[in-house]
Amino acid sequence: MHNPFPGMNPYLEQPGLWPQVHNRLIVALADAITPQVAPKYRVSIEERVYTTTDPLPLVGIADVALAQRGDAPHRSEPTAQLTAPRRVQVPLPIEVTERYLELRLVQTNLLVCVIEVLSPTNKRAGEGRTAYETKRQKILGSATNLVEIDLLRSGSPMPLGDLPRQP
Repeated sequence: MHNPFPGMNPYLEQPGLWPQVHNRLIVALADAITPQVAPKYRVSIEERVYTTTDPLPLVGIADVALAQRGDAPHRSEPTAQLTAPRRVQVPLPIEVTERYLELRLVQTNLLVCVIEVLSPTNKRAGEGRTAYETKRQKILGSATNLVEIDLLRSGSPMPLGDLPRQP
């Protein structure tokens, strides 16, 4: 099958891998940009931290254990009917840290540009998208430039107004 966007491997979007991919990409971008903007500007890696609840499988220690006795004396007490265990999804709070870059004027510390590499949590409904959209609106309503890099295939893209969508 032809890959319409060869820049990103969908394997890298997996929840277990993405944080490492994202962190390394942010550091690589900071390393690449710094020599081009120094000494007038400085590039810093910043963090956005929020708590979310993603459904994760419940893993723990059983509160009750049942055992079957062989040749137990018959009792007149009613017995419980055993059923197969059911797997359930329990929302557990998770602290999420997302990194992004800021470019500031060295002389005044004025924020000039924010560079964001979108994460899956930014592109799906929930706390991550809400936190990012709030920050995005604040930046777009200021004199600060926003560079948004979306390498992900999954999730809902950020609104771009009347601009056409292109890979």
